[in-house]
Amino acid sequence: MAEKTDQAPEGGGKKKLIMIIAIALVVLIGGGAAAFMLMGKSEEELAKEKAEQEAAALASPDVGPMVDIESFIVNILDESGTRYLKAAITLELTDDKVAEEVSQRMPQIRDAVIMLIGNKTFSELQDYQGKMQLRAELTTSLNELMSTGKIKRIYFTDFVVQ
Repeated sequence: MAEKTDQAPEGGGKKKLIMIIAIALVVLIGGGAAAFMLMGKSEEELAKEKAEQEAAALASPDVGPMVDIESFIVNILDESGTRYLKAAITLELTDDKVAEEVSQRMPQIRDAVIMLIGNKTFSELQDYQGKMQLRAELTTSLNELMSTGKIKRIYFTDFVVQ
């Protein structure tokens, strides 16, 4: 008869090692995802920080040159019917050189404003948070057009949704 050996097959040890590695990877990935979610800021917190920064900018004694964008009317999206936004905007700029560029680029600026607002819904524009979001989006969009300086702040001098 054949002799019996007390050795366990080698495959059993490899299976345990693979299981331990798999469990460790799951724990590490899960912990990393949980840390990312807990450390990430919500949109509400980001909006609050943005509002605080804007308040600090308003409190700053340095006021840049201002350029008015005359009043305009834009169709906005709404499921219940046709809605319009009538608005006028004033841009606060970093310096006088930017004021010259804004004057030259006024058709591009008006187009960017109208295109951005035209893709908003009534519900997005009716509350404070929506107006703050629109202001931030407009600032970013218009600053992409500028080459000599930046737009520091946008002021809505007229804002009527009907």
